[in-house]
Amino acid sequence: MFFNKEDKNTNQTNLVKVGALLIHAAKIDENYSVEEEKIIKHTLLNLGADEAYLDNLITEAQKYEKNANQILDFTREVKNLEDDDKIKIIKSLWKIIYSNKDADIYETNLMRRLAGLLYIDSKIMGDIKEEIKKENL
Repeated sequence: MFFNKEDKNTNQTNLVKVGALLIHAAKIDENYSVEEEKIIKHTLLNLGADEAYLDNLITEAQKYEKNANQILDFTREVKNLEDDDKIKIIKSLWKIIYSNKDADIYETNLMRRLAGLLYIDSKIMGDIKEEIKKENL
């Protein structure tokens, strides 16, 4: 499970890292839009973020993303999540990428790398991509 009710600090850390990963994907094409931020907020709430602290969580995730040296900083804990939570995150990443109706080479490269780092089967990754792509066209 993504959350451990007894350990709110771990939950917060995981959410910050997920948020940082989502922000990284949104910024990779150098166009971080309002629509992408809405998708990020919705995802974090869907994963159990407290709405009252959502803006603080986003601010922390932005700082973490800015100071991270490599993508591994975002994925270390995410790869250990349950498959359902990883799928939610992957769907949100594709929604961010296709929010502007197109995926550039940097975005698709990021998703290929994430498939391996998060132990997501390439067929599942492709199926999710096509599902989200159809929704956004």
